[in-house]
Amino acid sequence: MNQFAVITPVPNVIDILIKNSILRKAIENGIIDFRTIDLRRYGIGNYKQIDHTPFGGGNGMVMMAEPLFNAIDDVMFWMNKGEDIRVIYPSPQGITWDQKAAQELSLQKKVILICGHYKGIDERVIKKYVTDEYSIGDFVMTCGEIPAMVILDSIIRLIPGTLNNLESALTDTFSNDLLDHPHYTKPRIFRTMNVPDILLGGNHEKIESWRKEKREIRTKNKRPDIWEKYVKLKEMENKNE
Repeated sequence: MNQFAVITPVPNVIDILIKNSILRKAIENGIIDFRTIDLRRYGIGNYKQIDHTPFGGGNGMVMMAEPLFNAIDDVMFWMNKGEDIRVIYPSPQGITWDQKAAQELSLQKKVILICGHYKGIDERVIKKYVTDEYSIGDFVMTCGEIPAMVILDSIIRLIPGTLNNLESALTDTFSNDLLDHPHYTKPRIFRTMNVPDILLGGNHEKIESWRKEKREIRTKNKRPDIWEKYVKLKEMENKNE
C-alpha cells in the first residue's frame, strides 16, 4: 500500500481538501495510507514556536529546522525508513511540476510533502531530507498547503483503484504529449449547437482519428510550446524506425 504524509502547521486545510476530493475514496478504500502531520505538535517551548527571524537580518520569518527534523523523523519511522522515501518540498526554486512527474511519483510507495510558510524553511532541512523540489508555476503563494495538494492530487488519482476508470486518467491532457480533445454529452442538440456527427456514427476508428486530429489542432493553437516538443519527439521516432 502506498504511504503518503503531509507535514503542515495548519492540518485543517489539508483535511478539508481531502474530505471533499477523490482522495477521500482512496483512503477509505484502503488504496493509500495517509497521514496529516501537525507541525505545531513539534513546536518549541510553551507557544509551540515553529518559525524565527532569519540569520543575517532581513524581513519575514523562516520555518525552524528542529520542528521539521523531528516531524520528518517520526514520519520516516512510521514508513519504516528506507532509501525509497521521497520527500517533496513545493518551492519556487523547484523544477516545474508536470504530468510525467505525477506518473513517476504514483509508482513510489512512500511520499512525504512539506508545506512551507513565511520566507520558506531552514536550508538544513532541504539538505538533510528533501529529495525533490517542485514548482507549480512562476508565482509565489502565501502557504504551501495548496501546491502540496495540487501535487498530491495529481499523484494519487493515477494510483489504480482511486478513480473508477484509470484508463480515462491515462488519456487526460498531457498524458500523451498533447492536450485533450473536445468532449460532448447529452443532449445531442443544445441551443442550436450540435454534437459532431462523427461521434454519433459508431465507427470507432474514425472517432479515434478525429480525436487525435483535434488534440493536435488544440495543442498547436493553444500550447505551441507543447506542440514544438511533440513535433520534435515524432521526428526522432521516425528517424529511429
